[in-house]
Amino acid sequence: MSIWAGIVAAFGTVGMVIAGLFAARATRQAAVATAEATRAAARVQAGPNERAEDRAAFEAIKTELRQELTTTREEVKSLRSLVRAFAWYVGELTTQMRAHRIEPPAPPARVDEYNRTGV
Repeated sequence: MSIWAGIVAAFGTVGMVIAGLFAARATRQAAVATAEATRAAARVQAGPNERAEDRAAFEAIKTELRQELTTTREEVKSLRSLVRAFAWYVGELTTQMRAHRIEPPAPPARVDEYNRTGV
C-alpha cells in the first residue's frame, strides 16, 4: 500500500501543479480583462469631459464671431451713413454750382450707379 500511497501522492502533487498553472493562467487573463475594462471605463468617462471641452471651445468661437459680426454691422451702418451724408453734400454743392451757371463734372460710374440704385 505504500507504493499506492506514493502514486496517489505523486498524482496529487501533479494535480496541484496543474491546478496551480490553470489558476495562474486564469488570474493573468482576469488581470488582462480587468485592465481592458478599466481602460474602457476611462474612455467612457473621458467622453463627456471631451464633449464639454468641445462645447466650451465652440461657445468661445461663437461668442467671438458674434462680437465680430456686431462690430462689422456697426461699421457698415456708419459707412452707409457717411455715404449718404457725402451724397447729400455733393448734391448741395452741385446745386450751388448750377445756380452759378457752372456745370459740375460728371460723377464716376460707381457714384452714378449709387445715385440710380441706392446701392
